[in-house]
Amino acid sequence: MSARLVAAIWSNISDCDETYNYWEPTHYLMYGAGFQTWEYSPVYAIRSYAYLWLHAMPALFYGKLFQSNKVLVFFFLRCLLSFCCTLCEVYFYRGVCKQFGSHVGRLVLVFLLFSTGMFISSTAFLPSTFSMYMTMVSMGAWFLGAAHWVSVASVAASAIVGWPFAGILGIPIAIDILMKKKKILEFLKWVAIFGIGILVPVVYVDSMAYGKIVLAPLNIVLYNVFSQHGPDIYGQEDFSYYIINGCLNFNVVFPLAFVALPLTYFAAYIVDIPISGRTPAWLRLLAMYLWVAIFFLQSHKEERFLFPIYPLIALHGAVSVDCLQKLYCHVVVGWRYRRVQREHSTAAMPYQHYTQSSAWLAILISAAFILLSVSRSLALYKGYHAPLDVYMEMNWLVQDKAVHSLPPGKQVNVCVGKEWYRFPSSFFLPNNDWHLQFIQSEFKGQLPKPYGNSTFVIPSHMNDMNLEEVSRYVSLFSGSISNFLPSRVL
Repeated sequence: MSARLVAAIWSNISDCDETYNYWEPTHYLMYGAGFQTWEYSPVYAIRSYAYLWLHAMPALFYGKLFQSNKVLVFFFLRCLLSFCCTLCEVYFYRGVCKQFGSHVGRLVLVFLLFSTGMFISSTAFLPSTFSMYMTMVSMGAWFLGAAHWVSVASVAASAIVGWPFAGILGIPIAIDILMKKKKILEFLKWVAIFGIGILVPVVYVDSMAYGKIVLAPLNIVLYNVFSQHGPDIYGQEDFSYYIINGCLNFNVVFPLAFVALPLTYFAAYIVDIPISGRTPAWLRLLAMYLWVAIFFLQSHKEERFLFPIYPLIALHGAVSVDCLQKLYCHVVVGWRYRRVQREHSTAAMPYQHYTQSSAWLAILISAAFILLSVSRSLALYKGYHAPLDVYMEMNWLVQDKAVHSLPPGKQVNVCVGKEWYRFPSSFFLPNNDWHLQFIQSEFKGQLPKPYGNSTFVIPSHMNDMNLEEVSRYVSLFSGSISNFLPSRVL
């Protein structure tokens, strides 16, 4: 819990999509002001308001109960996300301990606690983070051998409420239930119950928000997979993007994660012991490889696309370390004991448990992982936390009459140029008298615009091609806006 609270308070907003596609619409739902992206235009409707309300409702309750300022509401919501993540991690840890053993479970716990990837993703307000939570619940339930409905419900929530592509991670669970356990009718029953039970309220909320029948999960699949341009217009990266990103977020564990499956079978062959667990090793480790096979081949790549498998990367890394310990014990320690046996003609082989004789290996890898992860997390905080700190100071400026002498109700404009993407959200503006304004810069893509009177009004000057809309800009010399606070000066 402490590690996740640290992330809630000190982690950055690393993706401008988090600000403009989630924090800003939520701010609009709560306070009646915020930015709208083209994805929330009723013309396209590829984002779900149901997901936003899932977060806005507890934030509204907290704000009304304690009469908190918006910055405190922002951090309350982050702390709430950290609490939810902690519960999911505990459940996942219990499942790993039962399926893979307590030693692998302890390694997973270390990798989850200190991972920079988890530091970034655990409290991010993103559907991929919600899908990460649900992945831990579904996999934890599967590993524990709990009722199948828990896994099915988690996968359904992940795909419908969170991110539809996250349903891929439920394939191994479906294979186990359908093909190995032959519980076809039970599986179909729970799919129908939770599919309809979750989809209907989501469609209802979204349809009320957009003013027409909307199936947002389907719309996002149609746009990303079947549209002529898809997300590639927002940038394309080669295969190395995820490799570099994974090494930064999981350092030594990331390459170990990729060899978990072959290493499991290699260790079982060399050591000549059966692979433990009720489910075949290939099936319980399949999910991460499916995700990698699909997303690594996509042209458009983003860090948040890997969030759903971050717990699985930790699991695979722990499995690889465990296999290396078994191999070390069998090959090196075993050779040493067999030599002693030959030299002293003794039949006894005083073997220690492999976790004892190779403990140094697990400690060495864990220590290197912790050191590199903490260093990376601190570097992110020290190097990129300034926008949050700067915008928080505005809440003090409005109280200092020597600095802010404008009367209440007078509009104050915070102007940004090419650093628009560093804006942490309107939760950091003191009140609705303060407005973010865009001035023209080197950026030539489409910027969001303030919401109109309702969510179902079709906004003008919006497109799904990321074409620049010059109507977004204000002129510093137009005279129509008299009070500017240029963020570059702060």
